[in-house]
Amino acid sequence: MKQLVTKLIDGTISVIDAPPPVVMPGSILVRNHYSLISIGTEVSTVKAAKKGLIGKAKERPQQVKQVFEMLKTQGIVQTYRTVMKKLDAYSPMGYSCAGEVIEVAPNVERFTVGDLVACGGTTACHAEIVCVPVNLCVKLQPDSDLKQSAYNTLGAIAIQGIRQADLRIGETCAIIGLGLLGQLTGLILKASGIKVVGIDINEDIVRIASEHCTDLSLLRDTSGIEEKILDFTNGLGCDAVIICAATDSLDPINFAGAIARKKGTVVIVGNVPTGFDREPHYYKKELQLKMSCSYGPGRYDTTYEEKGIDYPPAYVRWTENRNMQAYQDLVYNKKIDLTYLTTHIFKIDDAPSAYEMILNRSEPVIGVLIEYDRKGAEEIDRKIVIKPLTSFIKEPLVSIGFIGAGSFAQSNLLPNIPKSEKIILKGVMTASGTGSRTVSERFGFEFSTSDEKDIFENKEINTVFIATRHDSHAQYVIKSLKAGKHVFVEKPLCIREEELREIVSIYNSLINSEKKPILMVGYNRRFSTLTEILKKKTGHGKMAMIYRINAGPIPHDSWIQDPEVGGGRIIGEVCHFVDYLTFLNGSIPISVYASAMNDPYDHNDTLSISLSYKNGSIGTILYFSNGDKYFEKERIEVYWNGNVGVIEDFKELSIYEGRKKIKKKLFVQDKGHKNEVQSFIENILKGGQELIPVEELFNTSLVTFKIIESLRTNRVVSINPKY
Repeated sequence: MKQLVTKLIDGTISVIDAPPPVVMPGSILVRNHYSLISIGTEVSTVKAAKKGLIGKAKERPQQVKQVFEMLKTQGIVQTYRTVMKKLDAYSPMGYSCAGEVIEVAPNVERFTVGDLVACGGTTACHAEIVCVPVNLCVKLQPDSDLKQSAYNTLGAIAIQGIRQADLRIGETCAIIGLGLLGQLTGLILKASGIKVVGIDINEDIVRIASEHCTDLSLLRDTSGIEEKILDFTNGLGCDAVIICAATDSLDPINFAGAIARKKGTVVIVGNVPTGFDREPHYYKKELQLKMSCSYGPGRYDTTYEEKGIDYPPAYVRWTENRNMQAYQDLVYNKKIDLTYLTTHIFKIDDAPSAYEMILNRSEPVIGVLIEYDRKGAEEIDRKIVIKPLTSFIKEPLVSIGFIGAGSFAQSNLLPNIPKSEKIILKGVMTASGTGSRTVSERFGFEFSTSDEKDIFENKEINTVFIATRHDSHAQYVIKSLKAGKHVFVEKPLCIREEELREIVSIYNSLINSEKKPILMVGYNRRFSTLTEILKKKTGHGKMAMIYRINAGPIPHDSWIQDPEVGGGRIIGEVCHFVDYLTFLNGSIPISVYASAMNDPYDHNDTLSISLSYKNGSIGTILYFSNGDKYFEKERIEVYWNGNVGVIEDFKELSIYEGRKKIKKKLFVQDKGHKNEVQSFIENILKGGQELIPVEELFNTSLVTFKIIESLRTNRVVSINPKY
């Protein structure tokens, strides 16, 4: 499919061929007819991208700070990879569109194939096909005008700003900034029986507003402007002022205070600074200042937007979805007419010219739509060939299919795959078409796809890497094993015990097969340089181990904390440290006891875990989310035969043997990612066995499930694997 993208490194805008998205649970697949260019948001993004590195840094000081912090811990190479992954990627553009439903997820009931819909949000982008969660879509009437419906997102933003103003029929509202959003706000206000005053710095925009959406329109530099507005309101002042402008100036917010009546309301919808002058207006008039959050309640709430769980209308009358529907009702019932706002319509192939026109201000512009060609719409090609496809030429050979290639994979897995004629990067599949296209080009894959059959049913692929969200790991591992392919899956192996049982069953059924696939989980720490040195010293046998992790907090609504998606931090991350201690002492745990500190969300991510091992060793994992992020993250202490070994943040190793002290210090942190990936591939080429015994892989997942059981029961839990 065709999709409009930009690159943050230089602001280049282009139309690329990308695999269409796969319909996700709780979502619908929509073939776009029209999408709207947001002149404010999108163009400001492009302008920022066109600036040099210093200009970019000034725009995003907080991100610059994060880069310097990463440099301290991960070094230049890793930091460079992370930054360039973001800057040099294809970034989708757009967030408002209208079209026709072509596919519906199995758990979606209120939409059917063939429905006309309007969509909002970052997935409602400038592309021929988009996948949008149901709470960001509204169903349209069969005879709806899709050009006006494509203004869906901005219509909802305008309505939410008006709701924040809390106006009544007959009251007066001033709009500062009469661009596209200001014009929409004026149209809706007038349809609601509100008198509208419009202010802008552009003479043409003021004139257009006076003809369509305001009762009084004024240039900001009009002489005596405050008196004119006061006279229009019969000496009272405006009941509310909605700021739709985008500027670094404090004038809009201070001017809003000047024209608002006593105890009036000022609502910020646009991007303006809020450092207003306390005197004379805000203090003496006791003005109320409100922020309007995008489309309305539900915005930035993953439970609402991604899972489709609605707020009860009796308690949250107007959500972002209901605001969208209210906007569409106004358009369909001809309460408002947006036709004058659409000054330009560009075909998708010509869309870059639209941005050039807007940036250069070569023509007067208000609303710009992108139109999509719907000829041959019944065909969807999910596979995009990037470079000529190769076939197996030599044996042994590693031909790789990659599923999921987000930040972690692009920083830690893909760069560490060796360059060799015996290694072919065949195909990549990610959740977004732009993501797979970016990864294909950057790392040299032959094709990108959004159809898993192109990976699992491709006989030219014998090795699959899985780096998706945790909830999909098990299903992809199972499909890989059934297809007879070697599989490397990022931790965790799975997030449910029944998934583990199924994986064990399938793997055991393949043990005696002629070409048994290798199963690998991304427990990288056991492959680090310092771990290898420590392991040679300790050997096998009884030891006491302490692994302390200053993990730090993550947002309570992060997908990692979601038991259904990420499995929580015990399953999703503590598994790393369970595996590590198993590796160090060479024996599997036989019992576990865990206790956690109470937290408001019951995430159990500040906890202590005690493990007993078959060979008599003991281990303690101290996983803390409540520490200072500037304190070292990981510390490992091992006690054996009168000796002590200490690893600090995988940068420094100290071994104490009587009066003798061995110290090894690395220039940059090494957590073993490079050695892990290269060893896995080398093992396949040599026809070797698993790098990590499968009994340990399966046991590690089982231990995490038993940790949760111990927390629930407050008891020591025995670990008795059934494989």
